[in-house]
Amino acid sequence: MRALTWHGKRDVRIDTVPDPKIVDPTDIIVRVTSTGICGSDLHLYEVLGPYLDPGDILGHEPMGIVEEVGPEVTAVAVGDRVVVPFNISCGTCWMCGQGLHSQCETTQVTERGTGASLFGFSKLYGQVPGGQAELLRVPFGNTLPVKVPHGPPDQRYVYLSDVLPTAWQSVAYADIPQGGTVTVLGLGPIGDMAARIALHQGASKVIGVDLVPERLARARARGVHTLDLNDHGKSVGDEIRSLTEGRGTDAVIEAVGMEAHGGTLARAAQQFAGLLPDALGEKMMGRAGVDSMAAFNTAVDAVRRGGTISVIGVYGGAIDPMPMLTMFDKQIQLRMGQANVKRWVPDILPLLNDADVLGVDDFATHTLPLEEGPRAYKTFQAKEDGMIKTVLTP
Repeated sequence: MRALTWHGKRDVRIDTVPDPKIVDPTDIIVRVTSTGICGSDLHLYEVLGPYLDPGDILGHEPMGIVEEVGPEVTAVAVGDRVVVPFNISCGTCWMCGQGLHSQCETTQVTERGTGASLFGFSKLYGQVPGGQAELLRVPFGNTLPVKVPHGPPDQRYVYLSDVLPTAWQSVAYADIPQGGTVTVLGLGPIGDMAARIALHQGASKVIGVDLVPERLARARARGVHTLDLNDHGKSVGDEIRSLTEGRGTDAVIEAVGMEAHGGTLARAAQQFAGLLPDALGEKMMGRAGVDSMAAFNTAVDAVRRGGTISVIGVYGGAIDPMPMLTMFDKQIQLRMGQANVKRWVPDILPLLNDADVLGVDDFATHTLPLEEGPRAYKTFQAKEDGMIKTVLTP
């Protein structure tokens, strides 16, 4: 089969690799029909090389048609249409029973001290072959895949793999009061969708902060009050307070994470780690890694006293400094973590109909064949061509 594989920093390629096979009796094989490129894929493309091997298959946002099932699979059949959640959860352990599918005890990567395995996301999360490929082996065929109806286009459902549940969780964790206010930092796919969900759920004002014109325009068109970071810089917190009676918003969703790095010591450290041999690079990233905290510090500044910060942007640093004095003084509540995809699917799926209240049908800015994957990564990383969300079609 053809698959998009990692070969080094900013070096992804389309290779011919062996087809996946049924290994466990509850496995299924899915022929991928659509698969997204996620902002967190750029972490692999840019800074997390020490945790990858050449030839690793990337991608964790796939959907497609069931092509083969293991002998113990009863929940889906050949020909069914399914979305594959990005975190690999068994659905039956204690953590899954608590709705914490991203902490699944069956697939936790205990040797790394991390949570549930993820498709296509490095040794940190199990080094499981990903979904930017023609075929994908999916374990836990009775509990993991999300069965969706035939008929509507893939882009009605493909975001159930990651974008929709991740954004939904960010809003749930933000705990916005009914009719309250929220700031969304970062208007990439997750931040954009989080803003849409917050408005749908009744927020009276959603303030979106970014510095990419296309992202700002797109959010503005959906009713978000946008602030261009190029215009406001370090005074963005003051501007947010001026829009909220001097207090700041009830909640802030931090949808930037380690993508916030710029020309800083943090970026230099990440780049240096990527140049080291894998064992040394892993040690540096795992024990001394530090992210730029610019977005997080902005969240602390912009949230009102007694408010909530929901961190959905991915961080990778081991020693990130936090402004604890300010957080304690402002009585800030903080929630974060990988999305528990299966926890939120029942809430989201009923909204994916012809009314399209969240605008999923035209959410992608680019739909490209799988073979264009390397060019798409380069364009996405450079924030060129108005690229905000790309879906590849194998």
